[in-house]
Amino acid sequence: MCAYSHDSGTNLPKSHMPLILAIDNDPACHLILKNSLCSSYDISFFHHQKKTTQSVLNNGFDLCVVNLDDQGPGSLVFLETLINNPANSPVIVTSQKDDPAWIVSVVRAGAFDFIAKPYSGEKIKLSVERALEKNSLEAELDYLRRQQDVVYDMGRIIARSPSMKSVMNLVEKYTLTDSNVLFTGETGTGKSYLAGAMHFNSPRKHRPFVKINCANIPETLLESELFGHERGTFTDAIRTRKGRVEQASGGTVFLDEIAEMGHSLQSRFLRFVEEKSFERLGGNRTIHSDVRVIAATNQDLSSMVKKGEFRRDLYYRLNVLAIHLPGLRHRHECIEPLTRHILEKVYRSSGIKVKDISHGAVELMKRYPWPGNIRELANVIERAVILEDGSTISDKSVHLNFGLMATPDTSEACEDSKNLHQSEYKNILGALKNNLWVQKKAAQELGISPRSLNYRIKKYGITHWSWRKNKS
Repeated sequence: MCAYSHDSGTNLPKSHMPLILAIDNDPACHLILKNSLCSSYDISFFHHQKKTTQSVLNNGFDLCVVNLDDQGPGSLVFLETLINNPANSPVIVTSQKDDPAWIVSVVRAGAFDFIAKPYSGEKIKLSVERALEKNSLEAELDYLRRQQDVVYDMGRIIARSPSMKSVMNLVEKYTLTDSNVLFTGETGTGKSYLAGAMHFNSPRKHRPFVKINCANIPETLLESELFGHERGTFTDAIRTRKGRVEQASGGTVFLDEIAEMGHSLQSRFLRFVEEKSFERLGGNRTIHSDVRVIAATNQDLSSMVKKGEFRRDLYYRLNVLAIHLPGLRHRHECIEPLTRHILEKVYRSSGIKVKDISHGAVELMKRYPWPGNIRELANVIERAVILEDGSTISDKSVHLNFGLMATPDTSEACEDSKNLHQSEYKNILGALKNNLWVQKKAAQELGISPRSLNYRIKKYGITHWSWRKNKS
């Protein structure tokens, strides 16, 4: 049964149902609102504006339906008082005056909807439902954004080693700017995470953060993914679709593995980076989208530029602010705190009661070169938690592929570029042999994408008779 009252002052009904304030001196409208809304909402009816102001400030409401026939400035002032309520609840305006200028003034003031009198119960009910749904979605989105701020809290990023402290100094400095950023570094070093941290701590944090992995999307579809397409552009284009850069307007676009972008698409993307404008596939209307571009790659873009594999002008446009992430083997001071952080996450998600790690296991991990970096570390910890019978991870439960590496102790060897390439070559060769030369499985063992493995296979000239391209 509907709980409602007339001119109830501060004694508004208390119920689990949303509370609607109805401000109108027309008894016929009260009846329409009662018959159409009482089954789902609590309604408090008010005949005069002055009697509602204190109630609104003291009690709050979920939605307000207010009649405004007087087009004077006083009505707009009262409307603004309702709209600026502490709960940010929506306001629907009704009126017998349907003058276009008056409707525009009401909407500009912030009203959710304007409904001319006389109106039906179905019409007012539909507007109420839409307003409450929109308000609920906005509240949920705001909550998720605040949660993102917590996830990407700069103060919680583990940076104990000198190299990572230097990186974080740059990240914090660049976060407050609007220039393009290029992250470089091996797979699994945290480029994607730091890109998110930059966005959610920047002035753009309340706008979208859109990720695009250039390696995971076929080149033929990547252009449509980025810029969208018009209806009928190709066989499956049954409707117009906004691209990711259009969806991210006002926010940040993160392009992971930018080196995988085809040369022809690089030209079009260069124009977008320079002018912040583009056309959808099959369209001729120029669309502007103000986004910040953050790109990342695990390849040497400067070498690719010299070989003609990546556009020089696009490289310079992306490489305005450069950040290189060191491999985990260069961040020994970070290994233990990272391990304990990952262990806590695994414990929370799996419920397996392994809460600690032994000193011997930590020292073992510090001697390992970590070709898969943090991603590989997470896999090792998850495997160790499953294998461990006690509550503390021992060194026996930590399985590391020392046999695939050039040397277990890489503290100085990894500083030498030649030894690094030798170590990587042997690591890849060993993984291929372990997996009977199946590249996909070898990539999974190494903790890298199949495309990244294929790039390294070509780089080192590795071949095998069983591969289709090597068969006669």
